[in-house]
Amino acid sequence: MLKNQRKWVKKWVNPLLSILALCLILTFSACSQNQSNQNNTNIPNGSEGSNVPTELRIGYQVVPNPEVLAKALGLVEEAFPDAKVEWRSFESGRDVNTAMVSNGIDIGENGFVPVATGIAQQLPYKVFFIQFLAGDNEGLAVKRDSNINNLSDLKGKKIAVTFGSTAHFSLLSALAQEGIEETDLTIIDMQPPEMLAAWQRGDIDGGFVWQPTLAKLVENDGKIVVTAKTLAEEQGIVSADLSVVHNDFVEQYPEAVQKYVSVLNEAVKYYRDNPEEAANKMSEELGLSPEETLKVMQEVVWLDASEQAKSDYLGTAETPGKLGAILKETGDFMVKQNIIQTAPDLETYQGAIYHNSVDQVAAQ
Repeated sequence: MLKNQRKWVKKWVNPLLSILALCLILTFSACSQNQSNQNNTNIPNGSEGSNVPTELRIGYQVVPNPEVLAKALGLVEEAFPDAKVEWRSFESGRDVNTAMVSNGIDIGENGFVPVATGIAQQLPYKVFFIQFLAGDNEGLAVKRDSNINNLSDLKGKKIAVTFGSTAHFSLLSALAQEGIEETDLTIIDMQPPEMLAAWQRGDIDGGFVWQPTLAKLVENDGKIVVTAKTLAEEQGIVSADLSVVHNDFVEQYPEAVQKYVSVLNEAVKYYRDNPEEAANKMSEELGLSPEETLKVMQEVVWLDASEQAKSDYLGTAETPGKLGAILKETGDFMVKQNIIQTAPDLETYQGAIYHNSVDQVAAQ
């Protein structure tokens, strides 16, 4: 695995989803010209002649990130008083990709690998913010009585993971580096709620998943074998979540995207200044106690706009950061794994990053 890729990859899309996404893209492309013609005379989601949306559809995931804290604090509604804000919860990045293709959401949170794959498949969105860099918030939990103490003990076991997720990619990468074949164990595709239910029934020996489900597995007679932080330190596999915005929305409402970044930036500052209060506000969203919520919040790294504008991350429009190159390397890796047929050039990946909002907020 490429070094930079190891530092960024989070979620990847399985072959079946890729086929579905490609089919949806063909449908989207067939309709795009008609939609474009309509957009010339009518501003979608807003009043004619206005650059302010009357509706904002946000596809989020229930994980400890600035977006969920902003939701808990009501910051988005405060920033967009004249818009109908609709929060749509998704279990994984593959669902976010599908929603973006069908124009079901304007803004969505997604993992690094599904984004790299989505760009390769011409999904209609751009990256505009980094939600977090992962650490101990994602990992492999196993039953205490499963006799699993390390990755080599997974042979012959049943392990659940969400296909197309951070955990899936991390699991397969870790197994490969340990010389363990996928066929040496049974890997089952499950969304987090299904995984927890299967765990409680005793149908699986372990699950590779993110918070808050990871904490719930541990609470139910489980233990952690490896986390994303361990994989980063020992094998160079680090996870990240990104925010994406639909091309139609950012084209029509660039000021709204900038305002949304300001909201996320405000949430980052709120957490840094008031960690315990932030945990209290977010605990209901995650379904954990305030103490547990603070713990899982501390397991990830939140970056403000000024940090994201640096060369290690998004960079600026004048000086793009490393993100585009790493997305390109990730896409190339997915081709080698036969997950996607082709990956575009570096220019295409760099063009799928929308710098303006982070640039402007960082400059404030």
